[in-house]
Amino acid sequence: RYWFERFEITAWWDKKLEDLSKGMAQKVQFISTILHQPRLIILDEPFSGFDPINAQKITEIILELKKQGSTIIFSTHRMETVESLCDHIVLINQSKKILEGSSKQVREQFRSHTYMVEHQAAGFDLTPGRFELLEQTYADEHLFKSRIRILPGATANHLLQELISKTEIISFQEKIPSMGEIFIQLVGADSAAGVQTPTNSN
Repeated sequence: RYWFERFEITAWWDKKLEDLSKGMAQKVQFISTILHQPRLIILDEPFSGFDPINAQKITEIILELKKQGSTIIFSTHRMETVESLCDHIVLINQSKKILEGSSKQVREQFRSHTYMVEHQAAGFDLTPGRFELLEQTYADEHLFKSRIRILPGATANHLLQELISKTEIISFQEKIPSMGEIFIQLVGADSAAGVQTPTNSN
C-alpha cells in the first residue's frame, strides 16, 4: 500500500493487470520488483512506457535503493540514463564485451583534448604544431565560439595563455564526450548493441 500511495495508484488496487495500460502495468511490475527491498535488482529498460514525471519518480526511487546499499544492474540503450545514474558500465556489442570501467574512467579514456572557447575577437592564428582550430562560429553579433584541439606537448594552460594574448575570453571549457558519443564511436548508430550498467558494487 505504501508504494501504491507513493505512485498515486491506490485506485487500481482491485484491478487486474490485463486491464492496465502499459505504463500502469510497468508501475505495478516495478513495485513488485522492489517490494522486498532486494540487495540485487536487475532492470531491463526500466523507463520504457513512462512519461517524464513518472520516469523522474522511478529515478528517485532507484537512487534511494542505491543509497540503502542495493546493487542495481540496468540493461539499456538509453545513454542519458547511463550518464545520469550509473557508476560502472559494460558495453556489449554482438555478445562481446568491448568496453568496461567506471563512467569517469570511460569518459577520461575517450577525451579528445578539445576545448570550447567563447570569445570576442575572430580570425586569430594559433601556434602550429601545438593547437588546431577545428571550428569557429558566430555566437551572436559580438561573440564567437571556437572548437580547438590541443596537440601533444601542449596543455590547457598553454592554450589559455595564448588565447589571452589574442582575444577576450568569455568562457573556456573542455568538451568531454558524452556516453552517447562514445557509444556511437564504438558501436555505430545503427548497431543493435546492449549495455549492462551496474550503479553500485556493494
